[in-house]
Amino acid sequence: MNINLPEVLAEVTAAFERYEAALVSNDVAVLDELFWNSPHTIRYGATENLYGYEAIANFRQGRSPLNLTRTLQNTVITTYGHDFATANTEFVRSGKSGRQSQTWMRTPEGWRVVSAHVSLLAS
Repeated sequence: MNINLPEVLAEVTAAFERYEAALVSNDVAVLDELFWNSPHTIRYGATENLYGYEAIANFRQGRSPLNLTRTLQNTVITTYGHDFATANTEFVRSGKSGRQSQTWMRTPEGWRVVSAHVSLLAS
């Protein structure tokens, strides 16, 4: 198993950065694009559990576009071989601290999030 092949790490880092830019600008089309369009995709949010691409896309449509700016810290992206990766980060938004993890998979359409988790830390 090849860990963090430079070209694969660069691809996943670019996908992660594209996701983050879409998240803070509420670019729903890009957010939807970057999740794997499958009933197997899961997103556990700070206040919701979403099973399947359709549930995740519906959540994105109804999410408030206000106060989305955040600061990331301690981001760790690790690739495993050519087709699988994880991205973990801590964030601060509106004075609240949280964590985010994503599992990425290479698909014929490009890198897609297949599983995600977001949680807030107790103040």
